[in-house]
Amino acid sequence: MIALDNQPFSVVEDEGFRRLINYLEPRYALPSRRYFSDVALPELYSVVYVHIEKILADATSVSFTTDIWTSSVSPVSMLSLTAHWIDQDFVLKKAILHSQECPGSHTAAAIATAFEGMTEKWKIPKANVHVVLRDNARNMSKATEEFGVPSLPCMAHTLHLAVHEGVLSQRSVADVVALGKKIVGHFKHSQLASSRLQSIQKELGIPIKSLKQDVATRWNSTFYMMESLVEQKRALAAYAAEFELPASLTANQWGILENMITLLAPFEQLTREISSAEASAADVIPAVVALTRLLGKSSDADRGVRTAKEILLKAVSDRFSGVQCEPLYLVATMLDARYKDRYFDDDKKMRARDLLLKVVDEMMGSEDQRDVSKEGPPEKKTRTGSLLDMYEEILQENVLLGEQINTETSSQVPAYLAEATIPRRDSPLEYWKSNQARFPAVARVARRYISAPCTTVESERLFSAVSNVMDEKRNRIAGEKAEMLIFVQRNLPLLNKN
Repeated sequence: MIALDNQPFSVVEDEGFRRLINYLEPRYALPSRRYFSDVALPELYSVVYVHIEKILADATSVSFTTDIWTSSVSPVSMLSLTAHWIDQDFVLKKAILHSQECPGSHTAAAIATAFEGMTEKWKIPKANVHVVLRDNARNMSKATEEFGVPSLPCMAHTLHLAVHEGVLSQRSVADVVALGKKIVGHFKHSQLASSRLQSIQKELGIPIKSLKQDVATRWNSTFYMMESLVEQKRALAAYAAEFELPASLTANQWGILENMITLLAPFEQLTREISSAEASAADVIPAVVALTRLLGKSSDADRGVRTAKEILLKAVSDRFSGVQCEPLYLVATMLDARYKDRYFDDDKKMRARDLLLKVVDEMMGSEDQRDVSKEGPPEKKTRTGSLLDMYEEILQENVLLGEQINTETSSQVPAYLAEATIPRRDSPLEYWKSNQARFPAVARVARRYISAPCTTVESERLFSAVSNVMDEKRNRIAGEKAEMLIFVQRNLPLLNKN
């Protein structure tokens, strides 16, 4: 209970808790807080550790996400390591291996040494490490390089940088955002102002909602702030007529807000998709191709945002320029039955196929590589619309090419690619669970490559839990105890699932 509910060990000494236990069982002598911290926690940690070690031993390939978090209530930094793998039944598994204290300077060498110790503790050879997902910081990139394993940057971080560089850093937009922050801050820091706004919302028949504040490290929080301001535009105007606001927006600035919401809506949708628990490295290339195509299309809705749209397209193109040259992304995309080779141009399509054949042959110890015929793409159909429309448009352009591949070949790769893609809402893991008997060699590679996520969101979610453990009530808790609590909290449910 202490671990799962983020309770301090001192809860067993609280009067209310002791009365509850006494009411439930008067004969029970409640142990001290020292017993729970020094005996019960290590014992439970050992039980969970053995279970995770057992299920992890069956993983032939593991992907990791990692991040560093610094506490705001104590001088402690922690380094996380989350394992992701796909079992024999093509079920995605995740386990928190570490959220250990990371003292001293966070140099690449120190982080690499920590990685070395973590993997050795769990007896995971480097050959079994598929890839490490990390943030865009130079020390993390260099640390994984020194550790000697492949790594990829977090797509959500890269998208954040592209949006800031392409739109939010522009003077006119930055000024509007700054004014929006002042307005939101006024209501966040004044209960009276918040109550007055709610009264006005009731009078106008507007749903009673609070304005949303943005967070500097998350671009989509700025998007949600813009949305909340525009949604409450009438209420804010009525409030400003009666009471004083620290800032106000002109008609032109309101127009900028509305235009930015329209322009950034596909980015918000994409951020939600890649932050889901099921998102993988296979989603990166199709997402970038669909997003750049959408930004490259002209429509009537571009009025007032055409220049910003062009700058944003350039920022996205620059930030993601190397994704179609990264073998880990190429192979993962090919092995996702929703995408296959349909999101590559002719040159990259053949390179991706050759690379997949090579990886399959290397993993299976085979030298059977077959040439695959290449047909010209069908006539393109122009379509404007949403991000989802771009995915569908790209698939339609490539459907004929996929159908004309010779399926009589003995190679599993061309036969797999010849079949139609599955609907995007379907699960690629379910596909491979049903088709691994037909394409056993390709399925084995898929189990390795699709295990990799495309963001470090799992690590960020972990540190949200850590911040609840190392809070004001437990600001003196030792890093070792904090790691045990987090390990038990996040992995204990796995004992009930297996």
